[in-house]
Amino acid sequence: MKYPKIPICLLAAAMSASTLAVADDDDELEFEEAFLYFELNDTDGDLGLHGKVDGDGWKKVKIEGPNDRKILDLKVKSGLKRQGMTELFFESSEPTFDELDPEVFFDRFPAGLYEWEGKTLDGKEIEGEVFLSQRIPAAPVVASVGNGAPPVIDEDGELGCWGKPSGTDVTIDWDAVTKTHASLGSDTGAPLVDDMNMPPLVDNGVIYYEFVAEVDETDYKMTAVVPPGTTAWTVPAAFIAVATGAGSEEVKFEIVVRVETGEYTEEDDGETETIDSRPGNQSAVESCFLLVEEEDEGEDEGED
Repeated sequence: MKYPKIPICLLAAAMSASTLAVADDDDELEFEEAFLYFELNDTDGDLGLHGKVDGDGWKKVKIEGPNDRKILDLKVKSGLKRQGMTELFFESSEPTFDELDPEVFFDRFPAGLYEWEGKTLDGKEIEGEVFLSQRIPAAPVVASVGNGAPPVIDEDGELGCWGKPSGTDVTIDWDAVTKTHASLGSDTGAPLVDDMNMPPLVDNGVIYYEFVAEVDETDYKMTAVVPPGTTAWTVPAAFIAVATGAGSEEVKFEIVVRVETGEYTEEDDGETETIDSRPGNQSAVESCFLLVEEEDEGEDEGED
C-alpha cells in the first residue's frame, strides 16, 4: 500500500499543535480556594455577594456564571502585574430590602455553576469552580445573654440591647440553626439538609458558627469560630473590663452561621461534572448587652 506523502512542514506543524494541546491540559492549575456565596444580615435586612480566591500568583482573574455571564473581570497593571496577586476577597454593596428587593437581588445572581478563571504570571491557566446556591440559612436566634433582662422592642419594632447581666463573665446562648430562612431563597423553611441538595451531614450542613464581640468606636474585638455543635460562647471578664475602661455602656456582638453549598452535578453536551460541596452561604444576627443598669424612665419623670 502506498501512503500519501505529507510535507514535512505540515507534519511538524500538526505535531507541534498536538503537543501544545496536551501541554495546555497539563498546565491547567487549580486555585487553592475559590468561593462565592451570599451573606444575609438578618438584623439590618440586607443581602450581599461575597467572593474569595487564593492560589499561585496571577495577573488576571474573572468570574463567569451560568450562560457564560461574566460578573467580574480584573487585570492588574504596572508593578502589581509584575509582582502578581495571590489572594482576593470582595464584598458587594448591601442595600437594605427597602432599597433592593431580595427577588431582584437573586435575579442578578442566578443559582448554578460559577467559574473563577485566571492567568498566572508565567501565562498558565488557573481555575476554580463553585456552586452558588440561593438557599439562605435561617439566622441564629439569641436565646439568652447571661442572666440579664431580654431586649425591649421600641415603637418602630427595633430590638434594644439585652439588660446588664450580673457576674463578671457573660455567656451568650443561641438556638441551633436547622432550617432555611423563612422568607428568602427557594423551598423556604425546609430542613437544611433536604433543602440544599446535600448528602446526609451531621448538624444539618452547618460548618461552623462565628461569634464576634466588639467595643463600639474602638478597634477592640474578640472573635471565635466554633464547631456546629457549639451554641454558646462566653465573653470573658477581661474583655468586659476593656469595654468599661473605654467608657462604653454596651458590648455589641454578632453570631454568624455558615453552611455547605451541597454537592452539585451539571450535564453539558452529554458530559457529567460533579462539583464538591464547599463553604457556602451564611446568615448573621447582631445584638448587644448593657454594661450599666438601664435607667427607669418612670423615676426620671417623677423627679421632674
